[in-house]
Amino acid sequence: MSEHRRKSPQPQEGGRAAARRGQSGSSSGRRAAPRGATGSPSDSYGSRSYGADSYDSGGEERAYGGRAEARRAAQRGAGSRRRTEDSAGPGGRRGGPGGPAGPGRGRGRPAPPPGRKGFIDYPRAGKYGWRRWMPSWKLFSGLMIGFVGCMVAMVGVGYAMVSIPSENDAAKSQNNVYYWADGKQMVATGTGINRQNVTIDKIPEAMQWAVISAENKSFYQDSGVDPQGIARALMNMARGGQTQGGSTITQQFVKNTYLSQDQTITRKFKEMFISIKVGTKLTKPQILQGYLNTSYYGRGAYGIQAAAQTYYGKDAVDLKPSECAVLAALLKGPTYFDPAGNQDLDKTATQAANLQRSKERWSWILGEMHKDKHLTDAEYQEAVKSYPMPQGRKATKGMTGQISYLVDTAKKYVLNHSDITEAQFDQGGYQIYTTFQKDKVDALTAAVKKVQKDRIDPKARDKDKYVQFGAASVEPKGGAIVALYGGDGYENGHFTNNADTSGVPVGSTWKPFVLAAAMEYGTYKTAPSGLSPLSKYNGNDKLKVMNQDGSPVLKKDGSVFYQRNESDYRWGYITLRKAMEQSINTPFVQLGMDVGLTKVRDVAKASGILQDSFSTLNPSFAIGTSTPSAIRMADAYATFAASGQHTDPYSVVQVKKDGAVLPGFTKPEATSAMPADVANNVTDTLENVIQNGTGQNAKALGRTAAGKTGTTDSNKSAWFVGYTQGLSTSVAMFRENPKDHELLSMNGTAGVPSIHGGDIPTSVWTEYMKVALKGKSDTGFPEATKIGEVQDEAGAPSPTPTISIPPSASPSDSPSPTPSVTAPSPSPSPSDSCQFGWGNTCANTGGTGNGGTDGGTTTSPSPTDTNGNGNGNTRGNGNGGLFAGQNG
Repeated sequence: MSEHRRKSPQPQEGGRAAARRGQSGSSSGRRAAPRGATGSPSDSYGSRSYGADSYDSGGEERAYGGRAEARRAAQRGAGSRRRTEDSAGPGGRRGGPGGPAGPGRGRGRPAPPPGRKGFIDYPRAGKYGWRRWMPSWKLFSGLMIGFVGCMVAMVGVGYAMVSIPSENDAAKSQNNVYYWADGKQMVATGTGINRQNVTIDKIPEAMQWAVISAENKSFYQDSGVDPQGIARALMNMARGGQTQGGSTITQQFVKNTYLSQDQTITRKFKEMFISIKVGTKLTKPQILQGYLNTSYYGRGAYGIQAAAQTYYGKDAVDLKPSECAVLAALLKGPTYFDPAGNQDLDKTATQAANLQRSKERWSWILGEMHKDKHLTDAEYQEAVKSYPMPQGRKATKGMTGQISYLVDTAKKYVLNHSDITEAQFDQGGYQIYTTFQKDKVDALTAAVKKVQKDRIDPKARDKDKYVQFGAASVEPKGGAIVALYGGDGYENGHFTNNADTSGVPVGSTWKPFVLAAAMEYGTYKTAPSGLSPLSKYNGNDKLKVMNQDGSPVLKKDGSVFYQRNESDYRWGYITLRKAMEQSINTPFVQLGMDVGLTKVRDVAKASGILQDSFSTLNPSFAIGTSTPSAIRMADAYATFAASGQHTDPYSVVQVKKDGAVLPGFTKPEATSAMPADVANNVTDTLENVIQNGTGQNAKALGRTAAGKTGTTDSNKSAWFVGYTQGLSTSVAMFRENPKDHELLSMNGTAGVPSIHGGDIPTSVWTEYMKVALKGKSDTGFPEATKIGEVQDEAGAPSPTPTISIPPSASPSDSPSPTPSVTAPSPSPSPSDSCQFGWGNTCANTGGTGNGGTDGGTTTSPSPTDTNGNGNGNTRGNGNGGLFAGQNG
């Protein structure tokens, strides 16, 4: 039985009586007990004692026999306190709340910690304040030794578990298989076999040193791992940024061997362990050989041997130092350093821009090789004499006809809607299920070829040379791209996808967006009420364009700007519906100013036109200086067909890898681009264009349809965009100089004075739509309800006199027995037009719109001029082109 059970502790009196007893005891010669010996809080360190046991009769504290005795007493006191607490009352001490040891007594410094030390003395016994929480040097040393030991063990385990990568395993590639909308296989791209690796003795020393000088000068001295680079990558990953790939050739070689490029901490540490092992197990020449054999050089070329064949048509061993520098430059990023350009992946990667980047890095690499004494003075002078231009792209197996452009479009969509890199994608193993319908693709191709055969003869007429077509067909309800025409095919050296390229202005096919903005928002005179398409504007030639404040628009030189039509016919004040029918420029240029060009831009953007397709906001913006793609124009007009509901165009419905469906390819959802009554009234107006206006050739379709023609200044491009409720299709026609990719005039093409959108492009559209819609019912369009307020332009007479339209000026209001579009007379001289740019109101775009049969716009930039540096007077944005990316 424990001691406190044998004899219960007696309550002690507190207060002054206890003090008197203590003094009495002191005077009788009893020695005061050491602090901590009684178990009372007043006997402990940290408590003020009011008892006389700790003081002599003179009131001074008595000294203990020594420090050792004091420590023993403190330890005995601690044990006594624990026993006391077992039998303590509600006050937490013997004697209860009123006792001398209760909470009402002995308050002061807290009691010291127990004197008994555990295995790990933390918090430290016998220490006070901050020292109690300061680890001892023994504890700190033990922890450090343990931590280092664990790290060594982890590194050892990690090092043992990873294996050295094999360049032969990494060289294995698979096909990418594409499927039609019905699930049948379209084409399998890629070689599907191991690519050819070469040994280090077959790789020119110039190629080896070019890579070392450009990427890792200390390659032969370093350990193969860059700790700072890894730390930087981990920090970037923690912040959600890019990891900035391995900075040594060894790390890049390891990275190249991964089929998965997931940016995770686990992968980064594994890469580090493999790099360490590679650095200890392989020689430097072996590592360099592996790196050059597993690197991606663009155009589907993996490894130095494939790159040498792809770019220079020779074996790697035969490469010259100058050619080696070009290939070494590609390792920085083939998308931006391939001289042939790669606008399919990035619109800034034009041929001109890539060539400039390639030349600059080529020159820099040769300079570094010379500075590092890897090229003699004579070798360096020989290498920098001239840039060794690589050969152009070549068609690969199965990539012929329109298949090449379908694959190009689908690949672009996949890369823009996933985290898959181009290098990973070209490694193969993907199954891509597209929206393309084979029968419609064949029908569109046949329509282009038929019209080309009937109308275009490059051997007989020089003006028929370099004529190109681009076309696309989209379903209004859903946005699926069902067909496109991209050009003559890779096998014929045409590697630009004309259905998805940049730089061809759309001309008067832009006017429906101006009318839609006017009907939705109204002009500065009618807002917030919309404007009726029956409102009248002046359709005469050479009209002064006015700002909303009533001041005239000025050219850069301060003179007044006058808008021109294609002919000088005096239309007088006509309704906007009539102006659309006859594609007259002057009413829509002034209407755009009255509505506000930003509102016109917003309506076009909501309908599906990409931001980078827009030209500068000036009066000519209203008549088509912008350069959207064929697919984007078909998709934007599909918004009218769908009563204002817009769905982004898409070409891929599903992608699989190793049997697993990859995320990111759900069908886009429809959004409201404009009110239904606005879209339906635009459709009603465009139906009239086909029935009575510039698009009469499309009446041969024999069913309800709406559309708009477009032609640009100097006759450098011609468009027709039209739709039914079930299908929207755009067709573009232009001539392009194959050397500098500048647009050429089509005056004289096909043996006629000029090409208009209502002519050859409309014929292609009609031929295709006949086949594509065969067997489909003619559902017509929703009825257009009255919309907007009739607000005539200032100066319009009331009532408006009837205008007699001579047959030579335009098609008659009533259909003629044989629908045709009479070519207009030659355009008036542009001497009075804004040739050299605009003043404060207009940006430096200049030009006049020579309209008439199809209306006109300013001179356009080239199809591939993404910087907008077009020829002639226009200086608008050229990026956006025919498609500017369905993937925007």
